[in-house]
Amino acid sequence: MRRYSILLLLALAVGMVAAAPAQAQNVVTIYAADGLKDGKPNWFDTQFDAFTKETGIKVQYIESGSGEVINRVEREKTNTQADVIVTLPPFIQKAAADGMLEAYAPADAAAIPANTRDPKGEWYPLVNNYSCFIYNGSALQAPPKTWNDLLDPKFKGKIQYSTPGQAGDGTALMVLAFHAMGGKDAGFDFLKKLQANNVGPSSSTGKLAAKVNKGELYVANGDVQMNFAQMTDNPNLRIFWPADAKGQRTTLSLPYYIALVKGAPHSANGKKLIDFLLSKKAQETVSSIARGIPARSDVKPSDENFKKLHGFMEGVTIWTPNWDEVLRDLSKDVARWHEVTGS
Repeated sequence: MRRYSILLLLALAVGMVAAAPAQAQNVVTIYAADGLKDGKPNWFDTQFDAFTKETGIKVQYIESGSGEVINRVEREKTNTQADVIVTLPPFIQKAAADGMLEAYAPADAAAIPANTRDPKGEWYPLVNNYSCFIYNGSALQAPPKTWNDLLDPKFKGKIQYSTPGQAGDGTALMVLAFHAMGGKDAGFDFLKKLQANNVGPSSSTGKLAAKVNKGELYVANGDVQMNFAQMTDNPNLRIFWPADAKGQRTTLSLPYYIALVKGAPHSANGKKLIDFLLSKKAQETVSSIARGIPARSDVKPSDENFKKLHGFMEGVTIWTPNWDEVLRDLSKDVARWHEVTGS
């Protein structure tokens, strides 16, 4: 009996060891910037549930700021944990430049416009998106009309924007300020003046919406997809764009990009998840559920959320910077931002 028990235990142990790898293969880990999991229902949860139902693969989701997503992958290079990443520019370009991504051609790559994806096939747009500002529509009868209106002393302690270099939206705000002010020197001068009203740094843009909704802040930065989705739970949120000295309201193109991580522990599952999220079926729900713009050229939404998105952006010029140039100067610009703002 004793010998039988020992043999049984050994057999169970061997069975557990054999089963462990099989079980581990039944997952995929995604690191993502905040935004696509906001709102009820939200796009990520809806698609992850559908993906698991179809494939049996469980999705492990880790959320952080756009820059922190890349920093975490960098820290884990010797023990890679993520299979897929979703982040904003210029951080996806940084990940590619630093050798963190693996080239992959999704099943429906032809449906993604060539000028929106990486020529080397290392990253693809997942959801098209744009930078914006938000304000509390209950506390303010109207938003600040111009960038310079943000400097009004009445906003002291009532404005906050996410940190450039850490958050994708914060980096976008800095780049857009350069554009709106006509150059970097003028942009940094503006941000230095804005510091008198700024509450302080924030590594996450998504957390600012609740503060604006409660009236703790009157104005913050954000992006259209995320803030539109957050309106479900934050009824005081309003989206706006201030005008520059010429009276032009401009937004910055800020897509969510998706990529396969180099050395991914579950690379095959990562590829399946990318294929699934870029499939026509998933992309057809981007505007209705995620409140964003589909990345595929063959998806033509007509739902109410899509119409509202276009309503928000009526009269707003869309500008796409050279993200490679932004990335080239990013470390220097972020260092200067810290210097002029004292943050």
